[in-house]
Amino acid sequence: ARVNGAAFAGGVGLISCCDIAVASTEAVFSVSEVRYGLVPGTIGPYLVAAIGSRVARRLFQTAERFSADEARRIGLVHEAAPRAELDALVEKFVAMLLEGGAQAQAVSKRLAIDLAHRDVDDAVLRSTSQASADARAAAEGREGTTAFLEKRKPSWRR
Repeated sequence: ARVNGAAFAGGVGLISCCDIAVASTEAVFSVSEVRYGLVPGTIGPYLVAAIGSRVARRLFQTAERFSADEARRIGLVHEAAPRAELDALVEKFVAMLLEGGAQAQAVSKRLAIDLAHRDVDDAVLRSTSQASADARAAAEGREGTTAFLEKRKPSWRR
């Protein structure tokens, strides 16, 4: 998400669904549904996952406006920058994303979601070990490992 302005209600929900969120320091946020007699039901699960239950309980009830710095502090956005630097910040993240293997990124994202709020037990250790083994055996993993050993960029990088 690239936030440059006001993000209220569903806008906050969309931000909470994004893997990476950056905002202009001038951005303003609010979970404003209660001001209209509504509840943030649709966005609730995603927002709670992003910012935690206690912060969500406050914002769900107060509908208060908060700054980009506060959005960063509570975990709604990852970074904030002045408006003039926002595009450069987005480009920094895009460049980092282009460095990774697309299939590995997809599996890694699923792994992060699946591991949320789980204890590290034998089943988790088996499944994460299997995910690592599968990635190493896949064409993308073989190409990445070979590129590393040959001190060159993998084929998906420019």
